[in-house]
Amino acid sequence: MTDLETLRSALREPPAEGFAEPDLGAIMTKGRRIRRRRRLATGAGGVAAAVVTVLVIVGAVALRKPAQQPLPPAASAPVAPVPTTPAPVSPSITAAPSVAPLGEVIPLGYKGEGGRELVIYASGIDEPSMPEVRFGLQVAYRDGAGEYEALLSANEFKGADRSFGFHAVDGGDVVQGTFVPVFGYFAGPAVRVTSTVRGKPVEAKVIPWSEDPSVVIFWFNPGQVESPYVLTPLVAYDAKGQRLTK
Repeated sequence: MTDLETLRSALREPPAEGFAEPDLGAIMTKGRRIRRRRRLATGAGGVAAAVVTVLVIVGAVALRKPAQQPLPPAASAPVAPVPTTPAPVSPSITAAPSVAPLGEVIPLGYKGEGGRELVIYASGIDEPSMPEVRFGLQVAYRDGAGEYEALLSANEFKGADRSFGFHAVDGGDVVQGTFVPVFGYFAGPAVRVTSTVRGKPVEAKVIPWSEDPSVVIFWFNPGQVESPYVLTPLVAYDAKGQRLTK
């Protein structure tokens, strides 16, 4: 007998143990359960996809909107408003309040924005936290009627305003479209104030203060000194040409 004939004979033989009749009701119930599970799985996948889509849309909207505006709440429950804090304002130079001159007003010899005259003068200070500082310097516009519009003020803030040496050195800034030259005052018998800028000597214009000639007000040419930080160092000389400062 060949292998093929042996296989055919085996297939013709009845099984050793009979099979029970199929339970059609159980099979249909199981089939319904499988379909239900598949539907639930499909539904869960759809919900997850919908959630991902909503998150992507919300993220895109959040990127387009400014950071200060809160995103819409995901839940329907009311949410208390979150107080917002104003963004910090970067520091800037502003005009000082107009103060009446203390002594004579000195023209700087330069014109400001709109061809207006620039002047410098001393102004009184009454500040309890600085009992030994009674005056400071004020750079301002002066119009034809003798009115003043303040641009920049400077004063000593530590110690006494008339202690020997340099005080209230400031300027080198653009205020209201006008460059304010570097200025200050020296308490002592100075008739010259000089310095160097990147190794080049520069000399300031010096005018005694009309209220106290032992104090001299000085300022530098804007074309030579663009900032007080480039001066190395400030030097004062007396009438004999002797150096008053180190």
